[in-house]
Parts: sequence; C-alpha cells; structure tokens
Amino acid sequence: MSLLNKANNLKGKAYWRSLDELAETPEFKDFLHREFPEGITEFNNPITRRNFLTIMGASMAFAGLTSCRKPVQKIVPYVKAPEDVVPGVPKFYATSMPGGTGSIGLLVESHEGRPTKMEGNELHPQSGGALGSHQQAEILNLYDPDRAKWLSQDGVQKNWSDFVAWWREQYPELLANQGQGMAVLSQQFSSPTLARLKKEFENTFPQAKWVVYEAVSDENILKGIENATGQALQPVFHYEKANVVLSLDSDFLLKESDSIRNARGFANGRRIESEKDTMNRLYAVESTFTITGAMADHRLPLQGGQIGAFAAALAVVLNRKGASISAAGNLQDFASDDFDQKWLDAVTDDLLANRGKSLVVAGRHQSATVHALVAAINSALGNTGETVTYYPLTDKAVSDRQTLVDLTSQMEAGAISTVIVLDGNPVFDAPADLNFSSAFGKVATRIHCSSTANETSALSNWHLPKTHFLESWGDTRALDGTMSVIQPLIAPLFAACKSDIELVTLINSGSELSDYEIVRQSWQGPARIAAGEKNWRKVLHDGVLENSALSTVSASISRSRLAQQISAQPISKAKANAESLEVAFVPSTSLFDGRYANNGWLQELPDPVTKITWDNVALISMKLAKEAGLKNGDVISLEKNDSVLAIPVWILPGQADYTLTVALGYGRKNAGRVGTDVGANAYAIRTSGAPDYQGGFTANKIGKNVEIACVQDHSTVDGRPLVREGTLDHYREEPGFAPEMEETPPLVSMWKDHQYDEGYQWGMTIDLNVCTGCNACMTACQSENNIPIVGKEQVSNGREMHWIRLDRYFTGEDLDNPGMVYQPVACQQCEMAPCEQVCPVAATVHDDEGLNVMTYNRCIGTRYCSNNCPYKVRRFNWFNFTKDTPEIVKMAMNPDVTVRSRGVMEKCTFCVQRINQAKAIAKSEDRQVRDGELKTACQQTCPADAITFGNINDPESKVVKMKQQNRNYTMLSSLNLRTRNTFLAKIRNPNPVLESADSSEHA
Repeated sequence: MSLLNKANNLKGKAYWRSLDELAETPEFKDFLHREFPEGITEFNNPITRRNFLTIMGASMAFAGLTSCRKPVQKIVPYVKAPEDVVPGVPKFYATSMPGGTGSIGLLVESHEGRPTKMEGNELHPQSGGALGSHQQAEILNLYDPDRAKWLSQDGVQKNWSDFVAWWREQYPELLANQGQGMAVLSQQFSSPTLARLKKEFENTFPQAKWVVYEAVSDENILKGIENATGQALQPVFHYEKANVVLSLDSDFLLKESDSIRNARGFANGRRIESEKDTMNRLYAVESTFTITGAMADHRLPLQGGQIGAFAAALAVVLNRKGASISAAGNLQDFASDDFDQKWLDAVTDDLLANRGKSLVVAGRHQSATVHALVAAINSALGNTGETVTYYPLTDKAVSDRQTLVDLTSQMEAGAISTVIVLDGNPVFDAPADLNFSSAFGKVATRIHCSSTANETSALSNWHLPKTHFLESWGDTRALDGTMSVIQPLIAPLFAACKSDIELVTLINSGSELSDYEIVRQSWQGPARIAAGEKNWRKVLHDGVLENSALSTVSASISRSRLAQQISAQPISKAKANAESLEVAFVPSTSLFDGRYANNGWLQELPDPVTKITWDNVALISMKLAKEAGLKNGDVISLEKNDSVLAIPVWILPGQADYTLTVALGYGRKNAGRVGTDVGANAYAIRTSGAPDYQGGFTANKIGKNVEIACVQDHSTVDGRPLVREGTLDHYREEPGFAPEMEETPPLVSMWKDHQYDEGYQWGMTIDLNVCTGCNACMTACQSENNIPIVGKEQVSNGREMHWIRLDRYFTGEDLDNPGMVYQPVACQQCEMAPCEQVCPVAATVHDDEGLNVMTYNRCIGTRYCSNNCPYKVRRFNWFNFTKDTPEIVKMAMNPDVTVRSRGVMEKCTFCVQRINQAKAIAKSEDRQVRDGELKTACQQTCPADAITFGNINDPESKVVKMKQQNRNYTMLSSLNLRTRNTFLAKIRNPNPVLESADSSEHA
C-alpha cells in the first residue's frame, strides 16, 4: 500500500510530524529507533571532504567545530588604549538595519571593537527589542569571506581613486546633456539622506532615470491603497487592538514587512493568564501552510488565484449584512456560493460583531485590486484609525515593476548608455520574460555597487564593493516615519568599500564626501534635530529620534477610484486543475529573495512548515501527488510555453489542490562558496505580468528522485504526549487539563535529594499559546553560542547541531486541512538528569544553581548521555575543521563561549555566560540580579515574547508567576526528572459555529 493510501486510511492519531510518521512506514520506524543514524563517520573520499569544506565556507568556520583547547594566539597590546574599552566587557551600540520601506532598530554587542551579536532596540517601533532570523544572521554577512574586497574594471583590480578619476572624466558630458541616456537602478529604501540625494540626482540630471525595483516588495499593497484612497500611504496594522483577524494569503507573522511588530501585537492579543481571560480569534485563507495559518483558529486552504474572488464574495456578504462597502455593486458576479457558505457567514458575522476591533489583511502576493478591496472592507468595518492606521510615504522609494519593464525596453533599444545599479541583483531576480541580462549587456557603461560579486557584477564593467551597514553611516525611517541613525560599529573591513550614499554623492557632484559628512548634512535642518552636539549624541545613544514619527493620515475610500481599479485589474474567477496548474512564487523564509544565499546559518535553518534545509521544493497537495504518482523528492519539469523549471516536489498536508508553491532565492550561480548551485531558480519561470501566482503550467516527472535534507522526523520522542492544547471553552471548563494529561507518580529515590532552595535557581517557561514557530530563537542561539553548521549531507544523516529544535506537529484527522502546532525544545535542565548518571568521566554535571552543565575538556565522546536523554536535545561534534577557518570569520565568534572540538558533546546551557556576566555586575554593585535584567539569547530575540527566564527562588519573579499558571506542564512529567524548563499549554479560540460544524463532520 502506498504512503498516501496508508495515511488516508489512518484515523485518530492526534499529533504527527510527517506523513511517514502518520503511516508508520518502515523507513520512519528504522530512523526512529536509531539514536545515531547510519552514515559515514569520517570523510574517506578526499573529493567529498573538499566539497564539504567548500559548503561550510563562512558558516562552518564561523561557529564551528573549533577546538575547546586554547588556540595559540598573539597578544598585542594597544599603543594607546581607548578609555571606554575594557577587555572582556562587551559594549552595546544602537544602530538601524535598513530594509524595504521601513527599518529595524538594533542594539549591537561589540567586543573590543568587533560586532558579534545583534539584539532588538526596545525604543524602535518596528523591533521593540526583538529580532527575526534575518537580522540575527547579518553578523555572518558582515564577516563573509566571500565579500567583495576591491574594485574591478572589466576584471582588472582597481582602487577607489581610479574610479573617482574615471567618473570625473565622464561627469562633464553627462552634466551637459542633463543625464540623457543615464539610469540608476536601486532597491527600495527608507532613508532621509538617500531620498535627498535622489532628489539632487533628478535635479542635476533631469533627463536621467531613477528606477526602483525589488523582486519581493509591498508594491501591490501600496498601489492598492493609493488606488482606493487617492493618496500614497503606508499602512501599519495594530493586531493588539483586534479581537478578530482575517488573513487573506498574508503571512503577517513572518514574511510581511512589519512581521516583528505584527507578531508582538498579535501575541499580546493572544496572551492569557487564567481561564477568565479573553483572547483574539484568527481566520486564515491561504494556498500554502504558513506560520500564520498554523496559529489560526480556522484555516481555509484555497488556491492563490481564488483569494481575490473570496475577498470579493466577502465584500458582497458584508454589504448584504449592513456594512456599506464602496463599489460592492461591481462585485455581484462573485456569488458567495462559490465558497463555503457556512465559513463566509461565520467570518462576516464575527467581523460585524467587532466593528472597530477587527482587522482584514491581505498578503503582498495578492493584486493591487485585492488590497484596494481590503482597504474598503476595513473602512466599512470602522477599523481605519483603530486597527489600521496610515502614514505618508515620506523619504521612501517604493518598488515599481513597470518602470523596470520600461528601463529594460530602453536598454534593449540602445537608448541607455550608462546604468548604475545600487545593490540588488536584477540579472538574477528580474522577471524572466524581460531577458534583463541580454538588455543589460547592450549598455555601454554598466556600474554595479554591491557587497558581494554576484550575477549582476559578472556582467558589469565596474564593480564597486559596498560597505555593510555595520561599517557605514546612514539613516532610516520606520514604517511610521520614526527616524534612526545608522552608525558604524567597525571600520570597513576592506578599505575599498564605500557606502551607497558616498557613491551617489560622487555621481551627483563629482566630489567626494565621507558618509558621516553626508548624513550630518541631512540632519542639520530644523526638521531633523536641534543644533548642538548633545542632541546628536542622544540620537546615537537611543538609536531613534524622539517624537519623530509622522502624523497619521485620515484616509477615506473613493468609490469611483475603487471601481476604476476593479475595472482596470479585474478579479479572476479561474480555477487551476490537473491540466492547468497554478504556481505560487513566495519569498524563502530563509533566503528571502536570494540575498541571503551565501549565509550558512540561514541555509541550514529549517523552513518552519516543511522543515527542509539547503533546498527549495515545489510544495504539492496530497491529491495532486496521488493523481500524478509523485512522492517526496521526485523531480518534475514545470513547463509553460518556453519556461521550464526542474525542481523536486514535497507533499504538504493542507496545501491547496493544484497549486504548487515554490520559494524564490535559490539556484544562484554566483553567490559564493555556500550559496552557489543550491536549489532551483524559480525566477526562471516568473514573469512580469504574473509575478506572484501564475496558471497554465504542466508538471511532468523526469524519472529522477533526489535526497532532501529534512529534519522533521529527527529527534522524535515516540508515543509521548509532548504538546498539550485545548479550546478556550474546554480550558474554562477544565482549567487544569494540561498538567492532568500525564500522571506523575511519586518519586522514589535511593539517595537523599539535593536541595535547591538557596541562592539563584534558574528556570524557564515557554508559552505555546504565543509561540509562532518563526525560528528566530534558533538563529539567536546559533549566533550567541558559536554553533556550527554541518552541511546538507550531515543534516540528512541527522547530525544538525542546533541547540534548540522547533518541533512542528500536524494535528487532526483531516489530511487535506490539518491543524499545526509548534513546540521549541532545548535542554530541559533536569534536576534528576539521566545524562549525568551515565557519563563515565563526569563531563556533564549539576552546579549549585540547578544547571546541567558541560565540562568540554573532560568529554571523551562516548555519547552515552545523548542515548540516555529522553528529550533528544544533545548534539555531538563529529568533525573538526579549525585549521580551515578564515581569519576574518574568527572575528565574529563570541569570546565568552567556548568553541568545541571534534568528539565533544554539547547542548543548551541557559546562556550560562550571560548568567555569569549578570551576577558579576550585580556583585560589583552589591545587589542581587534583578528580575528581567538577565535574558537568554532565545528569550531576548523572541518577537512574540513567548519565553520567560529567571530565578525560581524569587517568588516575585515573572518566571515563578508563569509556572504558577494552571496551563503550566512539564514535558514527560511521568519520568519525574524535575525539569527546570516547563511549557504553558496552547489554547485555541474557535468560532462555536464552525467548531460545531467540524465536530459533526468528524462524527
């Protein structure tokens, strides 16, 4: 019997990680019962070893597998030591990370002038003290040994002075003809300084063009709102104020622009302390499972091309029930009976019952018409000004795909003689139908400024190395307009590197200024900061300019403009089928649009939903897999007209039928030693007319199956109730259901127990009700604790090294639309630790503060401890490539954390280095460590604030209060291991109308 048939015939298994587990295939059983999966124990083939080292690149060398023995180093003292630098004591500086039409506020940890760790700036509105994986991984990008180190002209190494002299020769002619034939192609930005320089460029060269393009952007969102309101506005959503949220293809918890703030706000509406509390409700309509869909109380799988029609049907029903929606009369063709009538009625009733306290959002993949319609729905529900506010797009440049189309046509026609590409990689990520690389090659002068030499650099006459934002001055605006300064934490690692504002200043005037001088010019006016060095220093210290957020704009929906938008870009009712498949193009959760392809941390970070690393796949539904005879890893040829893409498939429960979802950003040909030739390039079949969803594809098996490095079945704890969840009604009826789900027998001990009732005793709780599964904790832990990557082959062997694993479970019997729940699992810090009892050399022991600690130089690698750990959270170093570590990469390591050698076991330490640092500071000030003063790396970065850590001997500490909640439970409590890490059960808030319908269907 096939895997799919077995899975379809199974009933009753509450939680399952994969279809293999659900069907209990022989392969899964074999993997489950092997603590150390079979595979090579050493690289015998020298070619394999060389390839492995190539893959490791920056990341393996960065964190990993380095000796726990002290390396030989030269100690060179300062000639004159800076007054504010104390060896061994880190300093923190506020800065900002630019991105899209917003920015992320940062606090960067620096050791003796070396940035080593990112944290969120609590004063910044978009970060609020938290970060995502991409921000954490920027440290690795800074020290990437594949960064561009010098200028080149037609492959010949040059200096910055050579380029300056060359440009000054071109400048008079360009100035004389007002920039005729010149174009700048930049990515999106939100910078007062770069916006000022852009205006100067347009004034200096009125005949030139400045084109803004990014492959993944909010273009549809912003155009839709502008077409509905007549104003260019930036939306900011306030999930903390919403009782009911409807997500239309929007992964607002991870992939949308403001995901960190969104997660924080949504979690605040989800957080409960007792059965008396209330919580928000989330409905999700989407084609592919996302972490937002996983958090939903009700989820409806729907083809991406159908979501516009669903939004139109939603507007029609709302209008019929009394919500006056502009242009609803233009939508009558979209009858509600095209969709689940019960679902539509329940959602619309819930939205109407929460006017002003509800929120409807659409994802960036949806068309401008859908976003215009969503703005109208929110207006009709009274949400504008409450759960959604609008701000002007001041100092922002927004991507416009049509301008790229026009520029490409002009290059092809020979009308453009000079193109300057500021960052970005359009040769790789421009729509395939434009044939951008061919048109670009016809331009006489091609200049590219980027931090790495990529596909666009390879076709450029001049390549100029760009500074990392941690090396340069700049400024940004958040989505709400709050201004921040980007200040460097380190001098450029390569002297040839220049910032984009230095380059644009040279282009505009032919003169040179430093990036600091350029930024200070922008900040000297009354609109920025008052005169005086004191005010400037305060901005640098805080990371934000106080009270600089823009005023909100009152936006009203224009009925005529909305009708024009619907007429100009009609909503399609077409449905994909087996003969005409729909392909959804989505940004990778790890690589985004491809810019992070050479980042080993992110390549090895499991996708939150599929748990796949080092690859992208075409996600397909179980129905399509059965009809086409496909299994995981089968390579198909996706074809439409002349577009062809070979890519392996992966069966995903909950995927919309006949929709194939493909992540962008893979298949790079010039990314560096880590990212080159990893995955399939989905841009090869993405077009300018349908960049998000495109129908009309066929999929043909090519008779090949490839191995996919997927971690979803690794470290499975078989047959144990690990995740505990219930509905809000059930919680109110049985408040203590979570700890009562597993009986804990009385502990019978052969010896006297150690008493942990004095001094500091550390503990942690994780609230599953607000954990979104975003993976930020995994990357933060990797950065903080020098954790290595191991490469695709070793991940496939079950040898990944992450100290935290984020278990993802499907739940329910409906394989076409299951639920999903996440559970972060690290070392549980057992007081009765089974690992300690079997270690023959006492390498893992307990300290007097209740921590299960590792003494690395005692460990002889028996792996008994790992075999005896019921939680499967210990990691073993199989290899050691210390001698291959580039010197630049060594700069990124956390000096407070021992790096481990081959043959050593490691695991979560509750960030003991941070504990020791906090205790040392408290001791020097003759006090105790304050509650909340100490945070672990995972806790500090968590956007949802799901993790609480502290002293469990302090009855007033937050962690004690969390553990006193009736949702608190211990994983595998029947083992009586007295773990310091506990969980708060997950609570869902389903609509009773839909819940009763689901129950009757299952019955």
